[in-house]
Amino acid sequence: MNLHVTEEAAKWYENELDIEGETSIRFYVRYGGVGGLQPGFSLAIREDVKQEPIASTKVNQVEYFVEETDEWYFDNHSLKVLLSEKWDEPEFEYE
Repeated sequence: MNLHVTEEAAKWYENELDIEGETSIRFYVRYGGVGGLQPGFSLAIREDVKQEPIASTKVNQVEYFVEETDEWYFDNHSLKVLLSEKWDEPEFEYE
């Protein structure tokens, strides 16, 4: 699995979450939501510390990652996080 966060999406997270300095943001699976890869589930984010990451990438001073416990959700897909021009918020593409 690969994880890619565009510079535009990273800036959005930094602004919305008031991030200053180095930190780590985890993409994790939650029950509910819409537009997810697996029916009935969707991705959420939180500041967290890496334990057993299966994918990670660093943009500016923020490291984004996915833990091994959430690998099932991606079903051999990679995650690309972009900024939606229409909605001015992050959107997920699964490749």
